[in-house]
Amino acid sequence: MLVPSDYPDRKVCIIGLGYVGLTLAVVMAEVGFDVLGIEIRADVLNDIANGKPHFFEPGLDEQLRKVLSLGRLRLSQTLPDDPQSSVYIITLGTPLSPDGRARMDPIGSVVREVAAKLNPGDMVITRSTVKIGTTRSVVHPALQAAGVDFDLAFCPERTLEGQALPELRRLPQIVGGLNPRSAIRASQLFHLVTPTVVRVADAETAEMIKLVDNAQRDVQFAYANEVARLCDSVGISAAEVINAGKLGYPRTNLPMPGPVGGPCLEKDSYILAESVEGYGIIPEITLAARRINERQLKEVTEHLVDVTSKLSGFPRNPVITVAGLAFKGRPSTDDLRGTTARPLIDALKAAFPNATFKGYDAVVDAENIRSLGLEPTTSLEDAFNGTNLLIIHNNHPVFAAMPMDRLAQTMSKPGIIYDFWNQFPTQALNLPAGTGYMAVGSHGLFSIQEGTQA
Repeated sequence: MLVPSDYPDRKVCIIGLGYVGLTLAVVMAEVGFDVLGIEIRADVLNDIANGKPHFFEPGLDEQLRKVLSLGRLRLSQTLPDDPQSSVYIITLGTPLSPDGRARMDPIGSVVREVAAKLNPGDMVITRSTVKIGTTRSVVHPALQAAGVDFDLAFCPERTLEGQALPELRRLPQIVGGLNPRSAIRASQLFHLVTPTVVRVADAETAEMIKLVDNAQRDVQFAYANEVARLCDSVGISAAEVINAGKLGYPRTNLPMPGPVGGPCLEKDSYILAESVEGYGIIPEITLAARRINERQLKEVTEHLVDVTSKLSGFPRNPVITVAGLAFKGRPSTDDLRGTTARPLIDALKAAFPNATFKGYDAVVDAENIRSLGLEPTTSLEDAFNGTNLLIIHNNHPVFAAMPMDRLAQTMSKPGIIYDFWNQFPTQALNLPAGTGYMAVGSHGLFSIQEGTQA
C-alpha cells in the first residue's frame, strides 16, 4: 500500500462510475485510498457492488472484487450529507448536444451538489473533457457559493481503453491548478498513483492538452484515410503504400486507415473548435480531419452499392453482416459509445433497404448487438453462413486469426468480404469461387474468384 496512514487526503470521493470513474476508483483504492464512489444509475451501482463492472476492461473485475472485499471502495447512489472526503474528483461524461455543441450542464449540476457539501480546505478535481476555461469560469464560481476556502485543479483522464489499469499506474498525469497551491496539492495526490506528474501553468493549459492530444490522433488517422482515398482512385493498395513507405524509414509513421470514432475522438475536435470560437479562431486542419473520418462510412457504402449493382447474381434482398461492433478492436473493448458501426449501419440500411442485417462481435453481448438494429450471431461461423456481404468493422484480434478461406465457403454466392482494416494480404487468400475480398484503400484491386458458384 502506497498511501501513508497519516496522509491528509486519504479519503477521496469519485463522482461518476462510468469508464473513467470506475477504473480510477479501483486503482486509487488498490494503492490505499479510502474511496467513496457515487453513481446515480441504480442498475450500474448494483452490478458494481456485486463485483461486476458494467463494461469490459481486462483485469477490472478481479481488482474490483478485491478492493470491495478490503472495504477500500464504498458505493452510494447519491452524495451523502457528510461524504467524509477531503477530495472530490468529478468524472462525468461530456456529450455533444444534437446541434454539435458541448454539454457542460451535467458537470455544472454536480459541482453545485459538491458545493453544498464542501468543507473548509477540501479539494475538487475535474477530470472530464471540457471546453477550455470551464474550470475557471464554470466550476470555480459554482464552488465559491459554498463560502469556504478550497483548492481546485483540472487533471485530465489519459488512458486507453483496454489498457486503463496499467496506464493509470504508469502514464504521466497532467495537473493544472487554479492557483499554485491547488496544483501542488493535486500533484502530491497523483504522485501516489503514478510516478510522473507534469504540473502545467494553469487549468486552461491542462484543458487544452487533453483536447489537443485527442484532436491530433484524429488528424493522424484522417491523413491515413485520405491516403486510402487516393490509393482507391489510382487503383493501388494503401496498405502497401503505408507499410512499405515506413519500413525502416524513421520519418514516416502513418497508421493504417480505418474507421475513427469512440467516446473521445468523435467529439473532442468539436469541443476544441467550440472552445476557441470566442477568440476568432477556426481550427481548420482539426475540423477537416473530422469531416474526412466521418464521411468514410458513407463513401464506403456508396462504393459497395456500386460494386454490388454491377455484380451478376447479387440479390435485391441480401444478407449483410457487420462484424466487430465496438468502437475499436485493439485493445479489446465492448464499448459502443461513439462507435462508427452506428453510422455505417444507418448508411447500409438506407442503401440496401430490403436486406437482412446480422451482427457479430467477440466482446459485445447479444442485447447490445440488438440495440444497433442487428440480429446477433454467436460465432464467426454463424456470421459468415448465408451472408452475401460481410463487413469487418473493427480490428479485434479474432478477425486477423480467423480461417477466412474456410469460413467464406459458407457464404451465399456471390459473396463479398469488406475489411476496413486490411488484415489479409490479397495474394495470400484462397477464397472459394464466387467470393471476393476488398479492403479500404484497395478498391481498385477487387475481384470475385472465378469458377462454379455454389
